[in-house]
Amino acid sequence: MKSPYLITKEEILKIYKPVNPHTHKGIQGHAVIIAGSYGKIGAGVLASKACLKSGCGLVTTFIPKCGYQILQISIPEVMTVTDENTNFITNIHLPLIPQAIGIGPGIGKELGTQKALFEFLRINKAPLVIDADALNILAENQSWLELIPENTILTPHPKELERLIGKWNSDSEKFQKTIAFSEKYKLIIVMKGAPTFIINKTEIYQNTTGNAALATAGSGDTLTGIITSFLAQGYEPKYAAKFGVYLHGLTADIALPKTGYESFTASTIIKYLGKAFLSLKA
Repeated sequence: MKSPYLITKEEILKIYKPVNPHTHKGIQGHAVIIAGSYGKIGAGVLASKACLKSGCGLVTTFIPKCGYQILQISIPEVMTVTDENTNFITNIHLPLIPQAIGIGPGIGKELGTQKALFEFLRINKAPLVIDADALNILAENQSWLELIPENTILTPHPKELERLIGKWNSDSEKFQKTIAFSEKYKLIIVMKGAPTFIINKTEIYQNTTGNAALATAGSGDTLTGIITSFLAQGYEPKYAAKFGVYLHGLTADIALPKTGYESFTASTIIKYLGKAFLSLKA
Protein backbone atom coordinates (compact mmCIF):
# COMPACT_ATOMS: atom_id res chain seq x y z
CA MET A 1 0.00 0.00 0.00
CA LYS A 2 1.38 3.41 -0.93
CA SER A 3 1.78 5.87 1.93
CA PRO A 4 -1.15 8.22 2.46
CA TYR A 5 -1.17 11.94 1.73
CA LEU A 6 -1.51 13.95 4.93
CA ILE A 7 -4.45 16.35 5.32
CA THR A 8 -2.67 19.34 6.90
CA LYS A 9 -3.59 22.97 7.55
CA GLU A 10 -1.51 23.91 4.50
CA GLU A 11 -3.60 21.53 2.35
CA ILE A 12 -6.87 22.84 3.76
CA LEU A 13 -5.92 26.48 3.14
CA LYS A 14 -5.61 25.61 -0.58
CA ILE A 15 -9.17 24.24 -0.49
CA TYR A 16 -10.86 26.75 1.85
CA LYS A 17 -13.04 29.39 0.20
CA PRO A 18 -13.61 32.29 2.64
CA VAL A 19 -17.13 33.75 2.57
CA ASN A 20 -17.62 36.47 -0.04
CA PRO A 21 -18.53 39.72 1.82
CA HIS A 22 -21.35 40.35 -0.72
CA THR A 23 -22.93 36.91 -0.48
CA HIS A 24 -26.52 36.14 0.61
CA LYS A 25 -28.14 32.98 2.03
CA GLY A 26 -29.47 31.95 -1.39
CA ILE A 27 -25.98 31.47 -2.80
CA GLN A 28 -24.42 29.94 0.32
CA GLY A 29 -26.02 26.59 -0.54
CA HIS A 30 -29.21 24.81 0.53
CA ALA A 31 -28.64 21.42 2.16
CA VAL A 32 -31.12 18.73 3.14
CA ILE A 33 -30.55 16.41 6.09
CA ILE A 34 -32.67 13.21 6.11
CA ALA A 35 -32.44 11.75 9.59
CA GLY A 36 -34.06 10.48 12.74
CA SER A 37 -36.62 8.00 14.01
CA TYR A 38 -38.48 7.68 17.33
CA GLY A 39 -35.84 7.91 20.10
CA LYS A 40 -33.15 9.09 17.68
CA ILE A 41 -34.36 12.53 16.60
CA GLY A 42 -31.22 13.91 18.28
CA ALA A 43 -29.18 12.56 15.36
CA GLY A 44 -31.13 14.86 13.04
CA VAL A 45 -30.66 17.80 15.41
CA LEU A 46 -26.89 17.30 15.61
CA ALA A 47 -26.38 16.79 11.86
CA SER A 48 -28.58 19.79 10.96
CA LYS A 49 -26.97 22.14 13.46
CA ALA A 50 -23.46 21.14 12.36
CA CYS A 51 -24.50 21.67 8.73
CA LEU A 52 -25.80 25.17 9.43
CA LYS A 53 -22.79 26.12 11.56
CA SER A 54 -20.34 25.09 8.82
CA GLY A 55 -21.45 27.92 6.56
CA CYS A 56 -24.48 26.56 4.74
CA GLY A 57 -26.99 29.30 3.82
CA LEU A 58 -30.13 27.19 4.28
CA VAL A 59 -30.86 23.79 5.82
CA THR A 60 -34.05 21.77 5.47
CA THR A 61 -34.38 18.66 7.63
CA PHE A 62 -36.60 15.73 6.66
CA ILE A 63 -37.73 13.68 9.68
CA PRO A 64 -40.63 11.49 10.83
CA LYS A 65 -43.57 13.41 12.35
CA CYS A 66 -42.56 12.69 15.95
CA GLY A 67 -39.50 14.92 15.51
CA TYR A 68 -41.28 18.03 14.28
CA GLN A 69 -41.46 20.01 17.55
CA ILE A 70 -38.06 18.80 18.72
CA LEU A 71 -36.40 20.11 15.55
CA GLN A 72 -38.30 23.41 15.49
CA ILE A 73 -37.50 24.15 19.14
CA SER A 74 -33.88 22.90 19.06
CA ILE A 75 -32.85 24.75 15.90
CA PRO A 76 -35.18 27.60 14.93
CA GLU A 77 -32.94 28.40 11.93
CA VAL A 78 -33.65 25.04 10.24
CA MET A 79 -36.73 24.40 8.07
CA THR A 80 -38.51 21.13 8.77
CA VAL A 81 -40.38 18.75 6.46
CA THR A 82 -42.00 15.64 7.90
CA ASP A 83 -42.80 12.18 6.65
CA GLU A 84 -46.47 11.17 6.82
CA ASN A 85 -45.42 8.42 9.25
CA THR A 86 -45.09 9.26 12.95
CA ASN A 87 -42.14 7.18 14.14
CA PHE A 88 -39.89 6.47 11.15
CA ILE A 89 -39.31 7.54 7.57
CA THR A 90 -41.43 5.80 4.92
CA ASN A 91 -41.56 8.18 1.94
CA ILE A 92 -38.94 10.83 1.20
CA HIS A 93 -40.61 13.74 -0.58
CA LEU A 94 -38.68 16.99 -0.78
CA PRO A 95 -40.30 20.30 -1.72
CA LEU A 96 -37.03 21.54 -3.24
CA ILE A 97 -33.94 20.50 -5.19
CA PRO A 98 -31.05 21.08 -2.77
CA GLN A 99 -27.35 21.46 -3.61
CA ALA A 100 -26.51 18.49 -1.37
CA ILE A 101 -28.15 15.86 0.85
CA GLY A 102 -26.92 14.04 3.95
CA ILE A 103 -28.88 10.86 4.72
CA GLY A 104 -28.81 8.19 7.41
CA PRO A 105 -28.21 9.44 10.97
CA GLY A 106 -30.68 7.72 13.32
CA ILE A 107 -33.12 6.61 10.59
CA GLY A 108 -33.26 2.98 11.79
CA LYS A 109 -33.76 -0.08 9.57
CA GLU A 110 -37.54 -0.49 9.49
CA LEU A 111 -38.76 -2.14 6.29
CA GLY A 112 -40.64 1.05 5.35
CA THR A 113 -37.44 3.06 5.77
CA GLN A 114 -35.51 0.59 3.59
CA LYS A 115 -38.09 0.97 0.81
CA ALA A 116 -37.99 4.76 1.19
CA LEU A 117 -34.19 4.72 0.84
CA PHE A 118 -34.41 2.59 -2.31
CA GLU A 119 -36.98 4.92 -3.93
CA PHE A 120 -34.93 7.95 -2.92
CA LEU A 121 -31.71 6.53 -4.43
CA ARG A 122 -33.56 5.63 -7.62
CA ILE A 123 -34.54 9.25 -8.36
CA ASN A 124 -31.98 11.39 -6.51
CA LYS A 125 -29.48 13.39 -8.55
CA ALA A 126 -28.11 15.68 -5.78
CA PRO A 127 -24.58 15.18 -4.35
CA LEU A 128 -24.82 12.86 -1.36
CA VAL A 129 -23.30 11.99 2.00
CA ILE A 130 -24.44 8.57 3.27
CA ASP A 131 -24.00 7.62 6.92
CA ALA A 132 -25.12 5.38 9.76
CA ASP A 133 -28.33 3.37 9.21
CA ALA A 134 -28.41 4.24 5.49
CA LEU A 135 -25.03 2.46 5.23
CA ASN A 136 -26.35 -0.51 7.21
CA ILE A 137 -29.35 -0.78 4.86
CA LEU A 138 -27.01 -0.64 1.83
CA ALA A 139 -24.80 -3.34 3.37
CA GLU A 140 -27.84 -5.65 3.35
CA ASN A 141 -28.89 -4.62 -0.18
CA GLN A 142 -25.58 -4.29 -2.03
CA SER A 143 -27.17 -4.15 -5.49
CA TRP A 144 -28.54 -0.71 -4.53
CA LEU A 145 -24.97 0.64 -4.50
CA GLU A 146 -25.26 0.83 -8.29
CA LEU A 147 -27.92 3.56 -7.86
CA ILE A 148 -25.60 5.94 -6.02
CA PRO A 149 -24.15 8.91 -7.95
CA GLU A 150 -20.41 8.85 -8.66
CA ASN A 151 -18.29 10.57 -5.96
CA THR A 152 -20.93 10.10 -3.26
CA ILE A 153 -19.28 10.26 0.19
CA LEU A 154 -19.78 7.32 2.58
CA THR A 155 -18.80 7.87 6.24
CA PRO A 156 -18.67 4.44 7.94
CA HIS A 157 -17.27 3.72 11.40
CA PRO A 158 -15.29 0.43 11.58
CA LYS A 159 -18.34 -1.80 12.14
CA GLU A 160 -20.34 -0.16 9.30
CA LEU A 161 -17.30 -0.52 7.03
CA GLU A 162 -17.05 -4.22 7.90
CA ARG A 163 -20.71 -4.72 6.99
CA LEU A 164 -20.06 -3.10 3.59
CA ILE A 165 -16.75 -4.74 2.59
CA GLY A 166 -16.62 -7.87 4.76
CA LYS A 167 -14.21 -8.83 7.56
CA TRP A 168 -10.47 -8.20 7.29
CA ASN A 169 -7.52 -9.88 9.01
CA SER A 170 -5.02 -7.03 8.85
CA ASP A 171 -4.85 -3.30 8.30
CA SER A 172 -3.43 -3.77 4.82
CA GLU A 173 -6.32 -6.09 3.90
CA LYS A 174 -8.79 -3.51 5.21
CA PHE A 175 -7.26 -0.85 2.96
CA GLN A 176 -7.12 -3.19 -0.06
CA LYS A 177 -10.80 -4.09 0.33
CA THR A 178 -11.84 -0.46 0.85
CA ILE A 179 -9.87 0.69 -2.21
CA ALA A 180 -11.45 -2.08 -4.30
CA PHE A 181 -14.92 -1.07 -3.05
CA SER A 182 -14.26 2.62 -3.78
CA GLU A 183 -13.03 1.81 -7.31
CA LYS A 184 -15.89 -0.57 -8.08
CA TYR A 185 -18.67 1.86 -7.12
CA LYS A 186 -16.71 5.13 -7.75
CA LEU A 187 -17.39 6.32 -4.20
CA ILE A 188 -15.37 8.29 -1.65
CA ILE A 189 -15.01 6.43 1.66
CA VAL A 190 -14.33 8.29 4.91
CA MET A 191 -12.93 5.55 7.17
CA LYS A 192 -13.71 7.03 10.58
CA GLY A 193 -11.21 6.14 13.30
CA ALA A 194 -8.00 7.22 15.00
CA PRO A 195 -6.75 8.56 12.65
CA THR A 196 -9.46 8.98 10.01
CA PHE A 197 -8.53 8.04 6.43
CA ILE A 198 -10.23 9.03 3.19
CA ILE A 199 -10.14 6.54 0.32
CA ASN A 200 -10.87 8.03 -3.09
CA LYS A 201 -10.31 5.11 -5.49
CA THR A 202 -6.52 4.54 -5.28
CA GLU A 203 -5.77 7.80 -3.45
CA ILE A 204 -5.41 7.57 0.36
CA TYR A 205 -5.50 10.61 2.64
CA GLN A 206 -4.80 10.63 6.39
CA ASN A 207 -6.30 13.28 8.63
CA THR A 208 -3.95 15.06 11.05
CA THR A 209 -6.49 16.57 13.48
CA GLY A 210 -8.64 15.06 16.22
CA ASN A 211 -8.18 13.08 19.41
CA ALA A 212 -9.92 10.51 21.61
CA ALA A 213 -12.51 13.08 22.75
CA LEU A 214 -14.29 12.48 19.42
CA ALA A 215 -15.15 8.91 20.53
CA THR A 216 -18.57 9.99 21.78
CA ALA A 217 -22.24 9.54 20.81
CA GLY A 218 -23.33 11.76 17.93
CA SER A 219 -19.83 12.68 16.80
CA GLY A 220 -20.44 11.00 13.42
CA ASP A 221 -23.77 12.79 12.97
CA THR A 222 -22.01 16.15 13.23
CA LEU A 223 -19.41 15.02 10.67
CA THR A 224 -22.22 14.15 8.23
CA GLY A 225 -23.67 17.64 8.71
CA ILE A 226 -20.30 19.35 8.17
CA ILE A 227 -19.45 17.45 4.98
CA THR A 228 -22.98 17.93 3.59
CA SER A 229 -22.63 21.67 4.26
CA PHE A 230 -19.41 21.88 2.26
CA LEU A 231 -20.96 19.94 -0.64
CA ALA A 232 -23.93 22.32 -0.65
CA GLN A 233 -21.56 25.29 -0.68
CA GLY A 234 -20.06 24.01 -3.92
CA TYR A 235 -16.92 22.23 -2.73
CA GLU A 236 -16.02 19.22 -4.91
CA PRO A 237 -16.78 15.96 -3.07
CA LYS A 238 -13.10 15.06 -2.52
CA TYR A 239 -12.45 18.50 -1.02
CA ALA A 240 -15.68 18.50 1.03
CA ALA A 241 -14.62 15.18 2.60
CA LYS A 242 -11.08 16.38 3.40
CA PHE A 243 -12.18 19.76 4.76
CA GLY A 244 -14.97 18.10 6.77
CA VAL A 245 -12.78 15.58 8.60
CA TYR A 246 -10.05 18.17 9.20
CA LEU A 247 -12.42 20.76 10.69
CA HIS A 248 -14.31 18.13 12.74
CA GLY A 249 -11.03 16.97 14.30
CA LEU A 250 -9.84 20.53 14.81
CA THR A 251 -12.83 21.34 17.06
CA ALA A 252 -11.69 18.55 19.42
CA ASP A 253 -8.08 19.78 19.41
CA ILE A 254 -9.17 23.33 20.29
CA ALA A 255 -11.78 22.29 22.90
CA LEU A 256 -9.78 19.60 24.71
CA PRO A 257 -7.77 21.91 27.05
CA LYS A 258 -11.08 23.41 28.23
CA THR A 259 -13.29 20.31 28.40
CA GLY A 260 -10.98 17.36 29.01
CA TYR A 261 -11.79 14.05 27.30
CA GLU A 262 -14.65 12.99 29.55
CA SER A 263 -17.02 15.94 29.25
CA PHE A 264 -16.54 16.53 25.52
CA THR A 265 -19.78 15.74 23.61
CA ALA A 266 -20.99 16.00 20.02
CA SER A 267 -22.57 19.35 20.94
CA THR A 268 -19.06 20.55 21.88
CA ILE A 269 -18.00 19.89 18.25
CA ILE A 270 -20.77 22.21 17.06
CA LYS A 271 -19.94 24.82 19.71
CA TYR A 272 -16.29 24.98 18.61
CA LEU A 273 -16.85 25.11 14.82
CA GLY A 274 -16.53 28.91 14.84
CA LYS A 275 -13.17 28.78 16.64
CA ALA A 276 -12.00 26.08 14.22
CA PHE A 277 -12.80 28.29 11.20
CA LEU A 278 -11.12 31.28 12.85
CA SER A 279 -7.97 29.25 13.57
CA LEU A 280 -7.60 28.59 9.82
CA LYS A 281 -7.02 32.32 9.38
CA ALA A 282 -4.60 32.59 12.30
